[in-house]
Amino acid sequence: MTTHDNTPSVSVVGPGDGEVLMLGTTRMRVLEDGRTTGHRLGLAESVLAPHTPGPPQHRHAQHDEGFYVISGSVRFTVGDEEYDATAGTLVMVPPGAPHTFANVTGEPAVMLSTFTPDLYVQYFRDLRDLFATGKAPDPRASAEIMSRYATEPAGAS
Repeated sequence: MTTHDNTPSVSVVGPGDGEVLMLGTTRMRVLEDGRTTGHRLGLAESVLAPHTPGPPQHRHAQHDEGFYVISGSVRFTVGDEEYDATAGTLVMVPPGAPHTFANVTGEPAVMLSTFTPDLYVQYFRDLRDLFATGKAPDPRASAEIMSRYATEPAGAS
């Protein structure tokens, strides 16, 4: 989108703005869904409630995913390795790397996630729709939704 003088539009998302997706006990706020960036970048803020399990360990074929921990602590599992990431930690996951995350503490955790390109933003919308039916996603449902976005459970080949 451009203005009348062909200057690209700038997106400004205030503290109360953005698309909110409830994913079980996680509240995700989509800050950039790719519309402003030509689909090169998606960006979301997630608040993980205490003791929130993450998704099944998985790998993306077509996008990088980044996680910047703003507050609290998030446990990342990459293959067999575990990392407890505290505020100020950045975790970058390239395509093909198996990973998951969880909040294993008794305090909320907040993180900023990037998706390059923005492919995975729609996954979270689909996941929100599944949660809205009143069902928590089982491994089969999770894998089916992931497969729509060039993602598979880490055990798949």
